[in-house]
Amino acid sequence: MRNVTVLLAACGALCSVHAAPLEQLSWLSGCWVDPAGEAGSGEQWTTPAAGSMLGMGRTIRGGKLATYEFMRIADGGDGQAVFHAQPAGKPSASFRAIVQSATEVVFENLEHDFPQRVIYRYEAPATLRASIEGQRNGALKRIEFPLVRGACAGAP
Repeated sequence: MRNVTVLLAACGALCSVHAAPLEQLSWLSGCWVDPAGEAGSGEQWTTPAAGSMLGMGRTIRGGKLATYEFMRIADGGDGQAVFHAQPAGKPSASFRAIVQSATEVVFENLEHDFPQRVIYRYEAPATLRASIEGQRNGALKRIEFPLVRGACAGAP
C-alpha cells in the first residue's frame, strides 16, 4: 500500500504538468512593457483558461504603430504547449514547446523561415526576457526583447 501511495503522489506531481501544460506558464500572464521603448510597446497575456492563453504585442516608434502580433498558446493535447503567432497580418506559424519549466519556455519550429525559436525566460519578481532566434542567410540571428512587468493600459 505504501508503494501505491508514493507512486500516486509522484504521478500527481508529474501528471499535473502533462495534464495542464499552460498552468506552468501562468508567470507569463499580465502586461509586460519595454522599459527602453515608447509607452504602449510590449506584450499582454491572459491567464490560462480553457486550454489557452491569448496574447498580443506591439511596438510603437515615433508615436506610430511600427508592428504588432496576435499570439495564442494552447494545450497541444499531448502535454506540450504550442505557440501560435500571427505577426502584422502575415501568415500564422506554430511552434511546439521543447523546453518548459517554472521560469522558461522555448518553442521551436525548424521548418519556419525565421524565427525557428521563440523563447520566454522569467526572472522574478518582474523581468521577462523574450527573444526570437534562428538561421537567417546561413547565420544564427537572435533578437532580444527585454520586458518588465507593468500596468495594463485601460485598467482602472
